[in-house]
Amino acid sequence: MKKLSSRTATFTDSVIRRMTRVSLQYHAVNLSQGFPDFDPPKEILDALSNTVQLPHQYAITWGAQNFREALAQKQSRFMGISIDPASQIVVTCGSTEAMMAAMMTVTDPGDKVVVFSPFYENYGADAILSGAQPIYVPLYPPEFNFNPDELEAAFRQNPKALILCNPSNPCGKVFTRKELEFIAHLAEKYDTYVITDEVYEHIVYAPHEHVYFATLPGMFERTISCSSLSKTYSITGWRLGYIIASPEIIDVARKVHDFLTVGAAAPLQEAAVTGLNFGDDYYKALQDVYTKKRNLFLKGLDDLKIVHTDPQGAYYVLLDISEYGYESDLLFCEDLAKKVGVGAVPGSSFFNEPVNHLIRLHFAKQEATLQEALNRLAHMRAKLRK
Repeated sequence: MKKLSSRTATFTDSVIRRMTRVSLQYHAVNLSQGFPDFDPPKEILDALSNTVQLPHQYAITWGAQNFREALAQKQSRFMGISIDPASQIVVTCGSTEAMMAAMMTVTDPGDKVVVFSPFYENYGADAILSGAQPIYVPLYPPEFNFNPDELEAAFRQNPKALILCNPSNPCGKVFTRKELEFIAHLAEKYDTYVITDEVYEHIVYAPHEHVYFATLPGMFERTISCSSLSKTYSITGWRLGYIIASPEIIDVARKVHDFLTVGAAAPLQEAAVTGLNFGDDYYKALQDVYTKKRNLFLKGLDDLKIVHTDPQGAYYVLLDISEYGYESDLLFCEDLAKKVGVGAVPGSSFFNEPVNHLIRLHFAKQEATLQEALNRLAHMRAKLRK
């Protein structure tokens, strides 16, 4: 038989999702895959309970009208710009599809795409599946800042697009306005699109602030803003994402989306409108909840003298495992789940550079769950140090 597609030859399965399966196998506290163990807001669940009255057939391919209207109103409020629900939005099956549709909308085979490293594992795969070539630019700890000269050197290679995850998964970086303005300057100078992944837009820790790249002067026309409802409303399984962009970009993105998935689930769009109509107090409370979880978890790590990063946004923390003597961070994570009872993701799955001394944990869990994880991590040195 003929060989299968060669474009997937370098792929593995998702390491993040794999570590969830490992956590389940060993009954570990799963701090690997980033989903909560608490319920979504009651109002959204109440709306979902009325699914017998909700539509059970296709919604409009690019999103139910009332969903797009509610989303446009909500994002216009937070972004400070006017978004047209009729021409500037396409609703997708999660931000995963939004990013893939954005990549296929912008790139042709052979194009180059700039990706900051560390990066969410899908970005490199999205580029390769689109026939594009990723150009990786490192972010340097502890603040995970980029080197302006290195970034411009990447732009000199004439990339079609840059992928910007802000706040960043896995390192929790929140890009400053000055950094974003420099990226905008390069995007204009080298005529490059910017594809943003902003799913953690409402999970940012003071004094840091999230700036929507599309709102910078002259950037809306060259920005493809991707996000989802998953993290903001704790409904990761609903798979409701979206793209916001100019009508010219959205016209193409809708065609790509239509042939990828046809459309997002109609009943879930109807139920989620309730969340999109929440007032500002909801988002302030969300930030307060995650700030409390962050402080609890980081203090626990400090008390255990575990070296870690300090996330500025999102809900991930990177732990330094250098002292344990493992050559493979994947093996370390497998042993961590098996012998300590905590699930994590090997940092090497996020870096283009040869990084094997970091692992990623997340703290989108109930406080009791986080405390149990910390209790188990207290025995990590005794059980894992070689």
